[in-house]
Amino acid sequence: MALAALPGERIAVGSIVAALKDRAYALLVVLLGLPNCLPMPPPIPLACGLVLAFVAAQMLTGRVMPWLPPALLARSIGKPVLTRAIDRAVPLLIKLERVSRPRLTVLGGAYAIPVLGLLILVLALGLIVAAPFIGQIPLGLAVCLVGLGLVERDGLLIIAGAVFGAFGLALSAGFAYAIFSGIHGLFF
Repeated sequence: MALAALPGERIAVGSIVAALKDRAYALLVVLLGLPNCLPMPPPIPLACGLVLAFVAAQMLTGRVMPWLPPALLARSIGKPVLTRAIDRAVPLLIKLERVSRPRLTVLGGAYAIPVLGLLILVLALGLIVAAPFIGQIPLGLAVCLVGLGLVERDGLLIIAGAVFGAFGLALSAGFAYAIFSGIHGLFF
């Protein structure tokens, strides 16, 4: 259904989430991962990581659709803004669909949602403590790959996201170790 066919000038966030059904988690994961794919100042990875952890905890508990605060669900987005966002996203999605297809669908199925929730929770916690400016980039890419794998039902993208996430977590752990070793060397 085209946006123009919907009544009113604005569309409630709750209507968008309801229309997405089981793919609402995937969209939230991608949207929360995207800002971390570029160097961002410290509060952005922290905020995205906290909200992503909230979403991941819901996935972990097996909720079919994400719970969002009623105040957020009641907010609305103007049709022109939503149309521009969709028009910008469609070419990227068309390119993604050229390489992505349903593969290893068990990884993107309903029974895998709690397991993916745990994976995303670990990545979200990594985002919260990531090194400023560049440390969140591998974790942001990993979150996006997992989210896109959920959207496309592509288990291979989910696996790629998990591998990228492991690299990002190792990078963050190495950064933390270097800082603690330097502080320890200064004082002891």
